[in-house]
Amino acid sequence: MRTLIRYSRVRLKHIFDNIENQRLKRSLLQAVPFWIASFLTGVAAVMYAKIFEWAEELLQIMLKWNALSIFVAAPIAFVLSWWLVTKYAPYAKGSGIPQVMAAVDLATPAQRHKLGYLLSFRIVLIKVLSSTVLVLGGGAVGREGPTIQIAGSVFRFVNQLLPKWWPRISIRNMIMTGAAAGLAAAFNTPMGGIVFAVEELAKIHLKYFKTALFTAVIIAGLTAQWLAGSYLYLGYPKTAGVTVSIIFPVIAVSLVCGLLSSNLSLVMLRINKWKKRLKTPTQNIMFLIISAWIIAALAYFVNWEVLGSGKGIMDRVLFTDNKTEAWYVPFLRMIGPALSFTSGGAGGIFAPALSAGASFGAFFSGIMDLQSNETNVVILAGMVAFLTGITRAPFTSAILVLEMTDRHSLIFYLMLAGMVSSLISLLVSRRSLYDSLKILYLNDLDSESQDGVHSASGRRRKT
Repeated sequence: MRTLIRYSRVRLKHIFDNIENQRLKRSLLQAVPFWIASFLTGVAAVMYAKIFEWAEELLQIMLKWNALSIFVAAPIAFVLSWWLVTKYAPYAKGSGIPQVMAAVDLATPAQRHKLGYLLSFRIVLIKVLSSTVLVLGGGAVGREGPTIQIAGSVFRFVNQLLPKWWPRISIRNMIMTGAAAGLAAAFNTPMGGIVFAVEELAKIHLKYFKTALFTAVIIAGLTAQWLAGSYLYLGYPKTAGVTVSIIFPVIAVSLVCGLLSSNLSLVMLRINKWKKRLKTPTQNIMFLIISAWIIAALAYFVNWEVLGSGKGIMDRVLFTDNKTEAWYVPFLRMIGPALSFTSGGAGGIFAPALSAGASFGAFFSGIMDLQSNETNVVILAGMVAFLTGITRAPFTSAILVLEMTDRHSLIFYLMLAGMVSSLISLLVSRRSLYDSLKILYLNDLDSESQDGVHSASGRRRKT
C-alpha cells in the first residue's frame, strides 16, 4: 500500500511538472484531492448503505423465525455496540455530526493534532461495525449521520497523503466539503449536502470553498448513483390538488413536532449526563441491558415499528392506503432513538427523526380527517419539523425532504414547517442537540490534552 502511494505521488508530480500554465497547474493540484476524496466517499456511502440494509433485513428474518429472539438479540447488540466504541474508538459513538462540527472548530494549526480523535480510519471501521450491530439488535438508529463522519475521515485521510510540494489546502475546507459530500451520497440529495455545509458547518464565507464544495457533492453523488443506481430516498408521494388551506395543518403539526423533538434532544442530553455517573463497566452494561429490554418489550407487546431506522414507517404512510397511525407510535419513535442514541454505540438520528415526524403527521391527519394527498403534505411537513427540532437547521431539513421526494411544488410549505419548528424549539433550548454534543466533545478533548500534558510533566520531573 505504501509503495502504491509513493508511486502515485511520483507519477502525479511528473504529470503536473509538465504543465506549463502555472495557474492551471495550481488549480488542478488543489482540485484533485477533492475529486479523489469525493469518489471514495461515494463508494464508502454505498457500501455502508448496503451493509446497513442487510442488517435491517436480517433483523426482520430473525423476528419472523422467532419473535421472542428480540429479547436476546437486543441486549447482546447494545452491549457489543457499546463495547466496540468504548474499547477502540470512543469518539465514534452516536451520530458523527457533532464530531465533524468539533473537527471544523479544531482545524487550526494549534489544535490540529486533536483531529485524529474525531476523524480517522479507525473511526470509519468502528462506526460501521458498531452501528450495524446496533441496528441488527433492533436499535432505532440511522446511517446518515455516521456517513458524514466517515466522509470527513476520508477527506482528512486524503489531505494527510498530500506530499510537501503540493499547494496548501485548508483542512477545515476539506472537512466541511467532506461532510456535505457524505450527506449528499447518503440521501442522494446534492442540494441538501450543500445547504447543510453552509447552514450547519460553515463559519467562513462560502466563496473560500464553494467550487470545491459543489464539485465534491457532484462527484460523490454521481459515484453513489453509478454504484446504487439513480433513486429517490423515499419516492414520489402524491400531493396534487392540495389547496392553500393546508397551511393551517402544516403550521399546527410543525408546532407540535418542534416542541416534541426539541424536548427529545433535552432528554437525550440529560441521559448522557446521567450516564457519566456510571463509573464501572458493570453499571454501564446493566443500563444497556435494561434499555434494550425496554425497546424489545415495546416492540413485542405494543408495536414492532419501534425498531430500526423507521424508513418502513415513512414508506407505508406515504405510499400505501394505510396512512393512519395510533397516537402512541410517535412516542415509540421517540423512546427508541432516545435509548439507542444514548447507548454509547454508533448510530445516527436523521432517519429516526424523520420517521417520528412522519408518524405524528399521519396521526394528526387522521384526527383532521384529511384526504390522501393532503395527508402526504402534512406527513412531509412533520418530517421537516421534527428533524429541524433536532438539528436547528430548517433549510437543510426542508431541502432534504424536498429532494428525497421530488416534490418541488411543496417548497414553501416545507420551508414554513422548518421555520415554525425552529422558532418554537428556541423556547425549549437555545442550542441544538448537535451543538450541545459538540461542546461536550471539545471539552472532553481539552481534558484529555491537559491530562496528557500533566502526565508528560510528571515524567520529566521524575527524570
